[in-house]
Amino acid sequence: MQINDSITVEQLRPKLEHLFDLSGKKILAIEGTWLPERGTPVFTAAGQYTTRGWTEWTQGFQFGSALLQFDATDDEQFLEIGRKNTVEKMAPHLTHIGVHDHGFNNVSTYGNLRRMILEGRIPHNEWELHFYELALKVSAAVQASRWSQTKDGKGYIPSFNGPHSLFADTIRSLRSLALGHSLGHVLMGENDQPIPLLERLLHHSETTAAYNVYYGEGRDAFDVRGRIAHESIFNMNDGNYRCSSSQQGYSPFTTWTRGLAWIITGYAEQLEFFETLTDDDLSPYGGKVVSTTHILKAAKATSDFYIENTASDGIPYWDTGAPGLLQLGSYLQQPADPFNGIEPVDSSAAAITAQGLIRLGNYLKKQGEQAAGKRYYQAGLTVADALFSEPYLSESDEHQGLILHSIYHRPNGWDYIPEGSAIPCGESSMWGDYHARELGLLLSRELENQTYLTFWGE
Repeated sequence: MQINDSITVEQLRPKLEHLFDLSGKKILAIEGTWLPERGTPVFTAAGQYTTRGWTEWTQGFQFGSALLQFDATDDEQFLEIGRKNTVEKMAPHLTHIGVHDHGFNNVSTYGNLRRMILEGRIPHNEWELHFYELALKVSAAVQASRWSQTKDGKGYIPSFNGPHSLFADTIRSLRSLALGHSLGHVLMGENDQPIPLLERLLHHSETTAAYNVYYGEGRDAFDVRGRIAHESIFNMNDGNYRCSSSQQGYSPFTTWTRGLAWIITGYAEQLEFFETLTDDDLSPYGGKVVSTTHILKAAKATSDFYIENTASDGIPYWDTGAPGLLQLGSYLQQPADPFNGIEPVDSSAAAITAQGLIRLGNYLKKQGEQAAGKRYYQAGLTVADALFSEPYLSESDEHQGLILHSIYHRPNGWDYIPEGSAIPCGESSMWGDYHARELGLLLSRELENQTYLTFWGE
């Protein structure tokens, strides 16, 4: 991608205002037509949100979007939508033992509500705050209880595929364990043995960095620095790593860009969270420098890979090794083309990644790495500039999505292909729309010199 070194947040002001103007209309359109008995809206088909059973991992994004909309606009109808639906519909997600998605569902809802109380965005009610915090403690413990041991004595939170499966996605779900730890909670095991949530967070983070992220250090014949494997497979009999895999990417040896996005933003966010921890918190794990070394290494490598393997405007194709990319010629030297007819782009990967690049840039600048920090920060703004413009911003009142050209599961063929096209395009996803709003709120707060947006609240 071609990083715009001169673009500023101030220059994005009109786009951010327009984003949230459109966003509110989209939320109300879904709220006015969606029937809860249909399950959770996942992605659009011909402009209308529909569902697709795999796991219920997007409901938190649905109601969390309304909360972000309120946070950005002070329009209380969206607070009511988000709060009411969180209380009435999100409880089953707190005790869902079968998924790795607690950070997606529960931090986006209960977490946002708690954060806004702490920030003074909504009135402080002690019992309401306790309710949200209890929910987050339960969610963190349930997520941490989903555990597979590795041969080195560490381990990971397995994906819904089973105990052998480690997904790249789950790095962003670690925000659930981080909140649980910050609230003083632990997971209680057999014989009343306490299991520290921070320990599980760190072990999962280390295992992901070791096996799902590549560093160009000769690990295998396809070891390119910064590329990721969507899935790592372990032998459950002895905890040994066996191979890389991919559920939603083209192959185990190419990089599915949304998995890359989860890694970039999940690790960047953890770097910021670890800055809030004390030496006493991290002394059992070697201290802050030791604990964060693998996080910073992975965040930098994957961010560099994204920059080097994404179209000039910062919008990626769905997989960096997708077989049709060669037919597009010098596709990295020009803006992404969602209508190319050969390989789809994935705007949702851009929406997720932009926030990670900005957070990594901010973190590095605070650590004194001004040049590197500026590079990542400006890369994030470059992505946001493209994402909040046509052809990605959904202007039509007839389309319920906010950000167009999102891809869900290309190998399974789940995405809607419009008539006359050979590839999916023109549709939105609940996770892409949510993360566009989260990105917009992060930038809007910076623009107005407001409290820096974090998942744990200031």
